[in-house]
Amino acid sequence: MTPRTEVGHTVWAEADKHEGGWMEDAQAEVPQAARDALGTYFGYDSFRPGQAPLVSAILSGRDALGVMPTGAGKSICYQVPALTLPGLTLVISPLVSLMGDQTRSLLAAGAHPSYLNSTLTPAQQNTVLRRAAAGWYQIMYVAPERLADPRFLEFAQSLAGPGGIGIPLVAVDEAHCVSQWGQDFRPSYLQIADFVASLPVRPVLAAFTATATARVRDDIVTMLGLRDPATVVTGFDRPNLYFGVEELADRQKDLRILAYIREHRDESGIIYCSTRKAVDELSDLLARELLVVGPAVGRYHAGMSPEARNRSQEAFVDDRVPVMVATNAFGMGIDKPNVRYVIHHNVPESIEAYYQEAGRAGRDGDPASCLLLWNGNDFRVRRYLIDQTEDGQLDPGQRDQARANRYRLLDQMQGYCETTGCLREYVLRYFGDEAAGEVARPTAGREGCGNCSNCLTHFESEDVTREALAILRLVRETGGRFGKSLVADALHGARTEKVRQWKLDEAEGYGALEDVPVGWIKDVAGQLVGRGYLAQSQGRYPTLALGPRAMEALEDPEAFSFALKRRRSQERAGERGRRAAELIREEAGSGERVGRVGDDADLFERLRTLRMDLAQERNWAPYMVCSDKTLRDLCRRRPRTMDELLAVQGIGERKAEQFGQALLDAIADFESSQEGGH
Repeated sequence: MTPRTEVGHTVWAEADKHEGGWMEDAQAEVPQAARDALGTYFGYDSFRPGQAPLVSAILSGRDALGVMPTGAGKSICYQVPALTLPGLTLVISPLVSLMGDQTRSLLAAGAHPSYLNSTLTPAQQNTVLRRAAAGWYQIMYVAPERLADPRFLEFAQSLAGPGGIGIPLVAVDEAHCVSQWGQDFRPSYLQIADFVASLPVRPVLAAFTATATARVRDDIVTMLGLRDPATVVTGFDRPNLYFGVEELADRQKDLRILAYIREHRDESGIIYCSTRKAVDELSDLLARELLVVGPAVGRYHAGMSPEARNRSQEAFVDDRVPVMVATNAFGMGIDKPNVRYVIHHNVPESIEAYYQEAGRAGRDGDPASCLLLWNGNDFRVRRYLIDQTEDGQLDPGQRDQARANRYRLLDQMQGYCETTGCLREYVLRYFGDEAAGEVARPTAGREGCGNCSNCLTHFESEDVTREALAILRLVRETGGRFGKSLVADALHGARTEKVRQWKLDEAEGYGALEDVPVGWIKDVAGQLVGRGYLAQSQGRYPTLALGPRAMEALEDPEAFSFALKRRRSQERAGERGRRAAELIREEAGSGERVGRVGDDADLFERLRTLRMDLAQERNWAPYMVCSDKTLRDLCRRRPRTMDELLAVQGIGERKAEQFGQALLDAIADFESSQEGGH
């Protein structure tokens, strides 16, 4: 039986357990109206882990906080209540792309959504507000900045007051933005609590985020004014995602990305770059190199016109441009399930940012890859950008606190790049996920998690005790005033201008490692930081100081030993490809197989073509018709009637009405053609 674990008021749901235990009980707690809405609009007959407790809490009138990784179904937690409750639900989101994308998806499902943002003309905004007041819509997406608009405030107060249709629920997406301890603090989020308090009747308030440490979760509750919220943390692990880290020079990064795209020509992917210039340069390079054989490559960044960005986004979502090179603004809120890889050309500013961006891969649950390419220059650029950032909405004290926090987050990101331990475990421990220890525990047939570059790498250990002690002694002697490069130069005996300027050539440890390459010394120093023997300061020019474990080595050097782990060989896509093939074979072998004619792969391709035609007729993205999982389920079940079709995963009543006969006809025609061919 799956255990139910509570941490305070937080329920940890095991995201990979669908039957037995308390999650099954939670399914029964959901009102029938909510289950009906789930089936009618979304085509599912049961909630995913973590969704049911949140939906139940909201419909019972209780505030809620949901922390669920990208792809775990956060939007269902507020969309189902919105489609069940009378009145207009407000969804506060900073993401314009999410507003448009989710509105289109809900329209396709037969719901009545709307959004209000700067992409609409004043006349269009007037129409939306008028129709909302008349009860046309069930759900409305708005940006947090909109809450300070006196006109919108008057509109909301009128709806929530006597004679209005009512605002039963205010849902806050990307709720981590309210916390200065998170990776994306936005002062506009601080207005949400006052907005809710100003309404004549307080609605249920529900907050959702994909990435939040315990401290950020506490901030969300406090800063939004959540009242005794039902809090569900589904866990942060994404077992279908392969995580890889590779240290490469800038030019090698470009070649690695080009080679990867060529190896995965038929797959859709996102490549993230840290600057607009990097996006333009890399997208131009890829477009030239892939011009003849493909795939098509697009670009997206804030320097492009809104029209150009929209065209790029729509082409990517519609699978016309399978590969997108973009800054981190791209992909937020886009529910594209078949992204098979996300590659980071540069280091993100935090673990939270990286996990959100990488999590846009594999939202359909199929295997996908997340590669992070980095080098030391990435961190120098990030520290420079932190120093240059000035937020006019913050006072000087707040700016200093925000800057220090960003340095702290970047240090955690550097630790991820440099660790030789399990990458999945590193991330889960960062978020305080209770599953961290279990993920990396070796089992029969695999080392560690079996799905990250470190656990699939054979490491060689080399004794570097002499080098480690020399570094620690020089750092102690110089008082922790110098960075890694200067310490390495001094130990190597270099005669650089900075070594002479700071008189490090007079230090006792100068030249102690003259036979050791500078790069090797820096590698040892990096692992001393990672294991707690050294501490690295925050700031643009970080310095090395003695860490909490330093005295273990310095007080008893004879008993101290230190080994440096080096990568020997690495299994990359092959292992993941084998896992994908096993998954496909497992799916194809399940369910009723009697009376089959023709090959499922051929039927799948025929249904995929039909899906594209149906989508183009409606100006939709293909996944809005149905997902790849739904197509595979159609291939396995081969439904012949509408009742059998409704048993297919992802086919609800609305989808059956719209596309059911076309799907049934396509399956019947396929089987007929196969029988005729024998």
